Amino acid sequence: MERKIGKVLIANRGVPAVRIMHTCRDRKIPTTAVYSTPDRLAHHVFMADTAVHIGEAPPVESYLNMDKMIDAALRSGSDAIHSGWGFLAENAEFAKKVIDAGLIWIGPSPEVIKMMGDKIRAKSLAQKAGVPTIPGIDNVKGSEQIIRWMKDEKIEFPIMIKASAGGGGKGMVKVENEGQIAQAFAQARSEAKKSFGDDTVLVEKYIERGRHIEVQIVGDEHGNVIHLFERECTLQRRNQKIIEEAPSPSLTDSLRQEICSTAVRLMREIGYTTAGTVEFIFDSSTKKFYFLEVNTRLQVEHGITELITGLDIVGIMIDVAVGKKLPFKQSDIRPNRWALECRLNAEDPKSFSPSFGTITRLQVPMGPNVRVASGVYEGADIPPYYDSLFMLLMTAGANRDDAIRVMDRSLGRNLRVEGIKTLAPLLLSIIRHPFFIAGEFSTRFIEEHMAELISMFREKNSEDEILKVARYVAEISALGTQKWM
Repeated sequence: MERKIGKVLIANRGVPAVRIMHTCRDRKIPTTAVYSTPDRLAHHVFMADTAVHIGEAPPVESYLNMDKMIDAALRSGSDAIHSGWGFLAENAEFAKKVIDAGLIWIGPSPEVIKMMGDKIRAKSLAQKAGVPTIPGIDNVKGSEQIIRWMKDEKIEFPIMIKASAGGGGKGMVKVENEGQIAQAFAQARSEAKKSFGDDTVLVEKYIERGRHIEVQIVGDEHGNVIHLFERECTLQRRNQKIIEEAPSPSLTDSLRQEICSTAVRLMREIGYTTAGTVEFIFDSSTKKFYFLEVNTRLQVEHGITELITGLDIVGIMIDVAVGKKLPFKQSDIRPNRWALECRLNAEDPKSFSPSFGTITRLQVPMGPNVRVASGVYEGADIPPYYDSLFMLLMTAGANRDDAIRVMDRSLGRNLRVEGIKTLAPLLLSIIRHPFFIAGEFSTRFIEEHMAELISMFREKNSEDEILKVARYVAEISALGTQKWM
């Protein structure tokens, strides 16, 4: 049965909110923005058709307040809610509240979100679907249990202790030897309790030279599940992605086929609908991949999949939410380009400490094969309360070299951001690094090469400005006073 969407409330801010609004504009669907007090002049607020104030700066009072979100939707005459990524995007309770309020939820069912949000349950479902998983134990109660498991299963260090309810790199501690186990176990539990209100932890073998590969899936309510190929998300800092690309340079065609069909098998098994991502860790030394988790939402890096396939994933989510069938078969999906994404965060590129303030100057890269997803404008503020991501810079090309070349132009020549510090110098150093160009990297690339990457930064110095002034003065003295002066 097809339903109808007359207006969408976007339960988010910044980059994801603006991204969803673009598709709604394409579809001639009006939108409602929500904003906290410091966001009253934010880009997403200006872009929406209506905007509702939902509280003060702390996310708990605004962007994480479920009742205020639903109230805002009903008050603004919205009949559907899309949550983007972050905040309430993978919250099963929120999805259920939206549906119970008689609104359309643009996302997977609350049952599926709940099922996949529990890492232990997700892992056992993956095993049931015949998907390889990393050797590990669940619901760990103490360090003796860990030592006994390592002995029985012949597991060698390093291992990773992580929060069962976790995500975003929180509640994860790497252990190098037996002496570290007790302290790491206590640390992981306390971080898990603080971040997620649940101190259940699991332990897994740590894949030393791991690479992160994720498969984009779309499914409808008619039983169709299709993959849109994979993305490589290996380059991370503090367990958070910073550069992604599609397709992955790590995979052969046969491995690509295998990993993508494995993802489809899992998502079919759990009855997945709308857009979602299956994350794998790939061990490049053994050429084996293992299931990590399912992201039951739109991913930050979905744009590079859109660039190589020509599809609009947010549009697909809206169609599925109203009960439509996917308009394509698996054989119709034929990517023929390479795409790269860099995440521009308002952070110091040397220390990753946040950089807040007003963007006094903003020149956005343009030109062939560039796509920018921005959450700001020149003169906008970057408030200290939320994620520091303010722009996604994507480039495409016929092959990987082309995509890197366009990214080099965009980051190195065409981007200017003043008033705040950004990760741009670091991103430029990475894409110019010979190992990155050769496609040889692991999740530890940044920590291993940090000093070298920083040494490659091109510092803008005052000499450039002095030369500019000198040239100007010389011109005036040579040519005399000009008409426009």
